[in-house]
Amino acid sequence: MSNLIQLINHPNHIIEVRLNRPDKRNAMSFALLRELLKVGEQLHEQRQIRAVILTGEGSSFSAGIDLNDLQSPKNAVTAMWELSKPGPNLFQRVFLVWRDLPVPVIAAIHGHCFGAGMQLALGADFRIATPDSQLAIMEARWGLVPDMAITATLRGLIGLDMAKELTMTARIISGTQAKSVGLVSHVADEPINKALELAAEIATRSPDAVLAAKRVLNAMASQPESDTLALEKRWQRRLLLGKNFKIAGKRAKTPELDYVQREFD
Repeated sequence: MSNLIQLINHPNHIIEVRLNRPDKRNAMSFALLRELLKVGEQLHEQRQIRAVILTGEGSSFSAGIDLNDLQSPKNAVTAMWELSKPGPNLFQRVFLVWRDLPVPVIAAIHGHCFGAGMQLALGADFRIATPDSQLAIMEARWGLVPDMAITATLRGLIGLDMAKELTMTARIISGTQAKSVGLVSHVADEPINKALELAAEIATRSPDAVLAAKRVLNAMASQPESDTLALEKRWQRRLLLGKNFKIAGKRAKTPELDYVQREFD
């Protein structure tokens, strides 16, 4: 693990993934993007984890892509190559990996959350921001379009007209404003504390039931009704045959009984 990301263990098997370029307001270099993808893929395999919190060291969550890094000749060639690939490319996979994790992911936002930082936050299941944080889908300011899986992660969060307005204007809005339009889930003075509280509450439930809820509800935003109804049934069959379903029933009388680690992916 490089020093670009810090992993912090919290009680209840909650992992904090902290971007660690505070001198750059956690702007995302190509090295940081690759490290984020690597960390996300590694966390996917750790069945004991109950939740992940994404945040940034220092004054900001993330000020977006590191433009100086992007403009280096080597990285410019890499970017064009990735943009030519069929299927999800590196830049999209970095942000989709959090949506696809089999545990809830919470973005704790403070300071700046611009461009690629905003797209990272959108890959989370929940976003908690300080009232005075600054959020923006910033790419239009640089003559670009957001291309880091935003068409998948923004879908269903806000209305299409508001998505267009925020994208076309690159307008900076506060955490409070973001909450009013549905871009963030909660506003809190201490987003990390609120994220830990939410993660701990979710951790009192079966990890397999939480996984099933994430898979079924994510599908609701993108798949036809016939597919999502079938998915509900498929997941319910799995849960009924799993160990944690039996434990959940017993916890009503014996709340100190622990769940086994997640059985499914």
